Amino acid sequence: MCGLSGEVRFDGRRPELATIERMTDELEDRGPDGRGVWSQGAVALGHRRLKIIDLSESGAQPMTDPQLGITGVFNGCIYNYRDLRGRLEGYGHRFFSDSDTEVLLKAYGQWGHGCVEHLLGMFAFAVAEHHTGRVVLGRDRLGIKPLYLTRNGDRLRFASSLPALLAGGGVDTSLDPVALHQYLSWHGTVAAPRTVLSGVRKLPQATVRVVERDGAYRDHRYWQPTYTRHSELGDDPELWREAVLDALRTAVRRRTVADVPVGVLLSGGLDSSLIVALLAEAGHTDMATFAMGFEAESGEEGDEFRYSDMVARQFSTEHNQFLIPSDRLPAALEAAIGAMSEPMVSHDAVAFHLLAEQVAKEVKVVLCGQGADEVFAGYRWYPRIAAAARADAADAYATVYFDRTHAGVEDLLCRDVLAGRDVSRDFVRAHMAAPGAETALDAALRLDVHALMADDPVKRVDNMTMAWGLEARVPFLDHELVELAAACPPELKLPQGGKTVLKDIGRTILPREVVDRPKGYFPVPAVRHMAEPVLTRVREALTAPEARRRGLFDQGRLAELLKDPARHRTTRGASTLWQVASLEIWLQTHGVN
Repeated sequence: MCGLSGEVRFDGRRPELATIERMTDELEDRGPDGRGVWSQGAVALGHRRLKIIDLSESGAQPMTDPQLGITGVFNGCIYNYRDLRGRLEGYGHRFFSDSDTEVLLKAYGQWGHGCVEHLLGMFAFAVAEHHTGRVVLGRDRLGIKPLYLTRNGDRLRFASSLPALLAGGGVDTSLDPVALHQYLSWHGTVAAPRTVLSGVRKLPQATVRVVERDGAYRDHRYWQPTYTRHSELGDDPELWREAVLDALRTAVRRRTVADVPVGVLLSGGLDSSLIVALLAEAGHTDMATFAMGFEAESGEEGDEFRYSDMVARQFSTEHNQFLIPSDRLPAALEAAIGAMSEPMVSHDAVAFHLLAEQVAKEVKVVLCGQGADEVFAGYRWYPRIAAAARADAADAYATVYFDRTHAGVEDLLCRDVLAGRDVSRDFVRAHMAAPGAETALDAALRLDVHALMADDPVKRVDNMTMAWGLEARVPFLDHELVELAAACPPELKLPQGGKTVLKDIGRTILPREVVDRPKGYFPVPAVRHMAEPVLTRVREALTAPEARRRGLFDQGRLAELLKDPARHRTTRGASTLWQVASLEIWLQTHGVN
């Protein structure tokens, strides 16, 4: 897990190394253990390293393979790198390190950009071919590892975070009206390739981009489950439980590959508890687990320690518990927003940031349960979507998932940043109209997992953990497990409040209180209820001179929100005030004018 950056020139000039240095330095938190810069001809690469596999300097990046004539930078982990290394050695490749980075380079040398088909893991990479000047960018199947791009006619730059591109300078920071519409429709999510800044884009997940010397490029989307019933398991619940449990065991085992200790973020919910149980089953002793909570606010509890304690006791983990007082929230909010590559509204980003700060003092790798709700239909709105006819899936999705209507978005924004039409609903309709996805639920899950999830919650976890040099791994986003779940019949997902097959598995290995509890989340009550001192910070940001000059939101609507924060909620009950304030605070924090 690391941070990468780079530039490719198309005008015959060499990249300015000072620019690469600034971009690379901005990524220091993602890779505190090493730093490197490489340049040849029209290409320059930068890298910050977090040492997880092959802790020696042999694994340093940028990494050059002189025999293959390529140099690469890589962020992530290839879980099957040892097996791949054995296969590549059989083809005659010889290795100078024990790193998964070198396995990636040799795989590229063997299969070209088709190497991604052989990689099991999470990754973003750039490979430069010395003789052709071609640069190949790639991103993992589920978009767990980020890759941001900014381009003009003369050059392309890329980096693991948006602020790193800003540090390089020359970025068009005007606001993208389509992205703003998505942000206000989908609780802060902006789908790839867009970001809220017109001059910055994201390489979509499961995509390889081949960039030629003259700037021409082509994209290859290399993976997409069909979300159809093609499994030999039929509709037999017992066969599905066995298959899902076996796939989850494999997913968890893969993510223990490391040359440093591995821990678990244990919320006490079903998903993280299953991970702990399967690690214990596999013989992992002295397992470190971590849980966090906050002080109660407005009668809402801020921790779920009773459940995480229950799981920790059953599996004899080395459990660490952190209770955060409310007076730490102002500073924590600032730090969390500073760590965001893009603005986010989910207030548990603050919790993840604070938790990662503590966990990073103990371990460098943790497993967590993100993604299970999207993959196995765990959210409360999925049954309502499932009840719709396939042809009505997009409208059903918009009714239960969107924060507000198109008119509601236009009511919040000033005229010069309006998209002009309901672009968020258009996106959903287009995605759901693609072939495959037999039912309305299949279409909704395909949209969530393959278009929206990478930008929330996956991005949230990556940003908050990497801010402290902590690598987070997500077993529920193992692509083979996702393929299996995509073929699973809706009736094995929806009953029992969702995630049926996981709950049935959980009852065989977990305390029933953990499995049958009401669905929880990472609560930060002071943010949810706009309590002091959060409200003061929000008011300061929205009335600051920068905000007034920007003129992003309608001033009359802002006055209404500030006068009565508790009354103004999205269709799903979130704070409208926090949604608009988090965007403005992010823009101010990152110096976007």
